[in-house]
Amino acid sequence: MKKTLGCIRKADTDFHMIENGDRVAVGVSGGKDSLLLLHALSLYRKFTHKDFELQAITVDNGLGSPDYSEIAALCESLEIPYDIRKTQIGDIIFNYRKEKNPCALCAKMRRAVLANTCVELKCNKLALGHHRDDAVNTLLLSLFYEGRFHTFHPCTRMSRTGITVIRPLVYLPESHVKHMQKILSLPVLKSSCPADGKTERAAVSRLISEMKCLCPDISERVLHALRHEPYDLWQKDPGSASSSSEEET
Repeated sequence: MKKTLGCIRKADTDFHMIENGDRVAVGVSGGKDSLLLLHALSLYRKFTHKDFELQAITVDNGLGSPDYSEIAALCESLEIPYDIRKTQIGDIIFNYRKEKNPCALCAKMRRAVLANTCVELKCNKLALGHHRDDAVNTLLLSLFYEGRFHTFHPCTRMSRTGITVIRPLVYLPESHVKHMQKILSLPVLKSSCPADGKTERAAVSRLISEMKCLCPDISERVLHALRHEPYDLWQKDPGSASSSSEEET
């Protein structure tokens, strides 16, 4: 866990993610990223000098019948309260709207449910499990499909609810997430999404994997571009979240 905690500490230091008195909700999808984040933050609060609380939240999209018992057991072992919110997001996206590229709308709707739950549970921060490769993939998605140089910021504020979204794993490569998932035997849930592996994001991820044959450190180079001039998409504004807001429904 040393590398994972080191990346979290650096992200926290660079972007002022967690402060004393915070109540941090962790969005737990059941994937390896969010489960590692949950486990790592439970350790981080023990070793850091900051006093903060954790709350785990899962948004059930209404697809299939996932068994959350192992995640609930993990939360209990970590002494973190766990809340599951049932929704019809999957039915809305795939049956009513019949979205061909559902990821953006799904993420927006899930984030809205998470934000509302944060308000209800009196959490002021929402931690999401996006890692370094997610930031790179999002950048290329925006470039290829929207014609703009953009990706999510490690620390942003939701305009409607005032909840601050933090991404403590933004410096951690996905390869290490996979490694830690095996080491910790995290109870990863199989995805119930019909579009899993068939989206534009999945295609960009495969493209990056191919590009690594020519440029093995491509992710590090893109990360450098995010953090430095002339692009500086990850500007550091001491003591506050980024001025750009997370979208909410």
